[in-house]
Amino acid sequence: MIGKNIVASAYKDSHETPLQAINPATGLSLEGDFFKANQTDVEDALVAATAAFETFRNIHKDKKAAFLNAIADEISAIAEVLVPRASAESGLPIARLQGELGRTTGQLKLFANLVAEGSWVDAVIDTAMPERQPLPRPDIRKMLVPIGPVVVFGASNFPLAFSVAGGDTASALASGCPVIVKAHPAHYGTSALVGAAIIKAIEKTGMPKGLFSLLFDDGYAIGSALVLHPLTKAVTFTGSYNGGMALVKLAQERKEPIPLFAEMGSINPIVLLPEAINTQAEELAKKYAASITLGAGQFCTNPGLMLAISSPELENFKQLLAAEISKVPSATMLTPGIANNYIKLSTAVHAEDGVELLSASTVKNAELQNQSEAKVAQVSAAKFIENPKLHEEIFGPYSLLVVANNVAELEQVIAVLNGQLTVTIMAAADEIRQYQSLIHLLTNKTGRIILNGVPTGVEVCAAMQHGGPFPATNDSRFTSVGSSAIHRFVRPLAYQDWQQEFLPEELKDSNPLGIFRMVNQQLTK
Repeated sequence: MIGKNIVASAYKDSHETPLQAINPATGLSLEGDFFKANQTDVEDALVAATAAFETFRNIHKDKKAAFLNAIADEISAIAEVLVPRASAESGLPIARLQGELGRTTGQLKLFANLVAEGSWVDAVIDTAMPERQPLPRPDIRKMLVPIGPVVVFGASNFPLAFSVAGGDTASALASGCPVIVKAHPAHYGTSALVGAAIIKAIEKTGMPKGLFSLLFDDGYAIGSALVLHPLTKAVTFTGSYNGGMALVKLAQERKEPIPLFAEMGSINPIVLLPEAINTQAEELAKKYAASITLGAGQFCTNPGLMLAISSPELENFKQLLAAEISKVPSATMLTPGIANNYIKLSTAVHAEDGVELLSASTVKNAELQNQSEAKVAQVSAAKFIENPKLHEEIFGPYSLLVVANNVAELEQVIAVLNGQLTVTIMAAADEIRQYQSLIHLLTNKTGRIILNGVPTGVEVCAAMQHGGPFPATNDSRFTSVGSSAIHRFVRPLAYQDWQQEFLPEELKDSNPLGIFRMVNQQLTK
C-alpha cells in the first residue's frame, strides 16, 4: 500500500507531514503514511487529464469496455487485503463490505457492457430533404459526447461503491471522461489500494496515463481547488447538505459554471396505511427495525420518517417496533465526527415540543468507541407540520413516527416534506385505488417510490433512479446509480451537412457499430 498521491497514474513524492488513517471502533491509528496533495498536484492532474481526454474520448468502445473490466478484475484480485482494510477504516462489518465489493465490480462491468453495446450515445439522424418546400431540410445528426475531466469526491458511507472506483468514477470513465478523485479522509488506505488497482488496469490496457489521479487531503483546500480549476468540467459529491451546497456554490461562481451533482441526504418517508398495520404489524416492526438500523443507519436510503394514521392497531405496531429497536446492539459509526453529530441531533430533537421517545437500544458495545444507539420517537402530525426542525435528516439509526388523525392530515404532512431519494408506501391493493391523491402527492416528493418494501438497498440496473427533488439532490433529472448515471458527463453535439467519411461511426449511414439509432423518427439498428 503506497500512501503517495497519484497524479496521471504515477506516484508523486511529498514532503508534507504524513496523515494517518484511524479505526473508528478503537480510535487507534492504522498502518500507512499518507500525504497531503498540494496546488501543484491539482494543476498537474488536471493538465494531464485534459490531454488524456483528447485521446480517450476517441478510443474504440471495445477498448474502453476492456479497460473498465480490467479495473473490476484488479479490484477483485486484492479483495483479501482490501475488504479488511475498508472494514478497519469504516467500522463496517466484513460481510457488508464483501457485498459492497461485489457491487463495485458489478458497476464497472455494467458500464463496460453499456459501452460495448454502444447505443447509450442516443444517436439521432434526420436526413436531408432537398425538395422540401418552402425550404429544404439540411442533414442533421446528433449524439452524446463526453465533456472532459471529472472530479469525484469519495463518500464516507460507501468506502468502495461510492469511492475511488465507485459508480461516479465508473460512469465518468464509461462516458469518455478522465477522473480525478479526492479521497475521503476516513478511507486513506482503502483509497490507496483501489488507486493502485486502477493504475494496473491502465497499464495492462494501454490507456492514457492522465486518465486517473488520486489526491489526499484532511481538509477542504484540495477539494475547493479541484472544483475551481478551469480545466474541471464536472464534479460529483455524496455527503451532507452543507458540504454539497458549498460545492454547488463554488461550481456556479466560476467564470465558467460547471455541473455539480450533489447527493445531500434524505429521510426516506414510509407511509403506513391502515390495512398494512392491521394485517402485518409484527412483520412490519421487524422489517423496519432492521432497515432503520442497517449499517448503523448510515445509508442514504435509511427510513428516518414513518407516517401513519392513529388507530388501536397503530398502538400495537408501536409497541412491537419499540421492542425490536431495544434489542438492536449499538454499532460503530463511520467517523468520530459522524458519531458525535448523531448523538447531538438525536438528543436535541427530543427536546422539541411534542416529540416523545418510544424506544432506544439497550444493548451497548461499551468496549468500542463511536457507538450508535438506535432510537425511535413519535410526534403528532400537527406538531410535525409546524416545526421544520423535525423535517431534517438525522444521519444514523433514528426514525420519527408521525401520527395523523386522518388521511387529510396525512396529506398535509406529505405536503410539507422536502424532496427525497425514496418514498415507500405500505398498502393493500384497495388502498392504492382509494388513496390516489395521496400517492400523487408522494410522487412529487421523490425520485423512487416503493410499494410494500424497504428503501434500504439500491439495485444497480438500467431502470434505477437514485436522485430526487431538492434537497435530496441538487438536480433531480439525474441518477448516481445505474447505467443512466453516464448521462451526467455528456452533452449533445449535432453535425450538420457533414460528408459520410468525416462523421463519427455512430452517425454514419452504414452504422458500422451496429447500435440502435433514431433515423427519421424511426428506431432502427
